[in-house]
Amino acid sequence: MESQKKMIVVFGLVAAVFLQCVAAETSHVVGDSVGWTIPQNGAQEYVTWASGQKFVVGDALVFSFATGTHDVVEVPKASFDSCSSTNPIGSTITTGTANITLTSSGEHYYICTFGRHCESGQKLAITVSASATSPGASPSAP
Repeated sequence: MESQKKMIVVFGLVAAVFLQCVAAETSHVVGDSVGWTIPQNGAQEYVTWASGQKFVVGDALVFSFATGTHDVVEVPKASFDSCSSTNPIGSTITTGTANITLTSSGEHYYICTFGRHCESGQKLAITVSASATSPGASPSAP
């Protein structure tokens, strides 16, 4: 009887850890139905979208766009603010749909480098948490 109780407790712990891991692997379609495009409302559209999300290490960002119309690259904050791709973090992804797995916590910044797309608001700032209990979106508009 005692060993059955221990097995139930162990099973419960394993199940809880498994569920937390599954919950931490969420795919976020950037902009939802709008996708990754020049937003009609400027950068505020992606700020509003991000504020309704909770980003956790292990989650994925899904940038929906047609190849040849947009791209996506992660950049440092200064490059995000100036819409410059001169200091990319990793490679520019030029084929849509692009999936980016969030591998570290902290602030992450993404821009489109086509023409003046970034200047027109096609940029995304998010805050990634190490766990699912922390807030997810950047508190201030870019």
